Amino acid sequence: MELTSQLEKSRTIKVLVVDDSAFMRKVISEMLEEADNIEVIDRARNGIDALRKLEKCNPDVITLDVEMPKMDGLQFLEKLVQVTGKSIPVVMLSSLTTKQSKTTIKALELGAVDFVAKPSGSISLDINKVQEKLIEKVRLAAKAKVKLDKAPSLSNTSLSLKKRKLKRINRNKKNLSQGQRPASNKKLVVIGASTGGPRALKEVVTLLPEDLNAEILIIQHMPPGFTTSLAERLNKLSKIKVKEAQEGDRLEKGLALLAPGDYHMVIERGKVSLSQSDKVHNVRPAVDITMESVIAEYGNNIVGVLLTGMGKDGAEGLKLIRDAGGQTIAQDEESCVVYGMPKAAYELGAVDVVKSIDDIAVEIVRRVNS
Repeated sequence: MELTSQLEKSRTIKVLVVDDSAFMRKVISEMLEEADNIEVIDRARNGIDALRKLEKCNPDVITLDVEMPKMDGLQFLEKLVQVTGKSIPVVMLSSLTTKQSKTTIKALELGAVDFVAKPSGSISLDINKVQEKLIEKVRLAAKAKVKLDKAPSLSNTSLSLKKRKLKRINRNKKNLSQGQRPASNKKLVVIGASTGGPRALKEVVTLLPEDLNAEILIIQHMPPGFTTSLAERLNKLSKIKVKEAQEGDRLEKGLALLAPGDYHMVIERGKVSLSQSDKVHNVRPAVDITMESVIAEYGNNIVGVLLTGMGKDGAEGLKLIRDAGGQTIAQDEESCVVYGMPKAAYELGAVDVVKSIDDIAVEIVRRVNS
């Protein structure tokens, strides 16, 4: 095991840098090559140029600008598998504008592994501020499982599949036994995710029925602004309502509240309380913080769910839920982009059932109604 780990660390990660700014291409390349095991093997000025380059080079990871002329980041992701037949891990670089944050969410749905926010716009003279984060995410992407969509339309590609899944959920819901229920009818679903989470959340949240008999909380590791776009995107695609949580929001059945970037979300007497207290596991919002805060009020009426992500955030929270008599679900290794958080929870003995991402919505409904 130690030899394998050493080999992974010493393996050179080959990177293709794609950005329409010559300055950004140069600086991003220099930043990456300061890392011991990263080599920039080529650069491209837009998506068309990148596809051309991929005919001759075979990178382990692509860093991809969001907005570019001729072919932007989204269009490139849609074409990548179609044109090249390759599923290459992609790390997006996006400015903090509303437009680019929305585009980044769509890119993550299409299969981009992760993203780094440019600190001051498309051409960030202070891009070096995110050097450490960029290197970390490139290294992580090199080990991630990638499944890029082959078709360009997000809304139509899996429509028939979604309908079949929804029928299956409703059938499962009707067939559930009317066994003994807890004295309180107040139920809660708490979902935590990190790397690969936006796409996983789309697979789960959009399949939850609008009459789900539970309040819902979502914690996704993501910077401010991007969580707003993620909530709006999920709300647009889902039958339930999804919104970014605000101070004092009340939990309601059929409403999913998404923790805002850079704020921990705790629940006090059925209301949201936001805090910028110290980071936990080096993240804020932290899944553990939210899960721990709901134990006293919801007890064994909680369904805790842990999706794809790096690290161990949520493992302890899921264990607390299980110890309190609640029910817990973790995403399986095969369907995770990064099998970190679910693995940590499983190893801690915090997981009742392990499910593929395709089956988690069904499992949530089944357990809410059991």
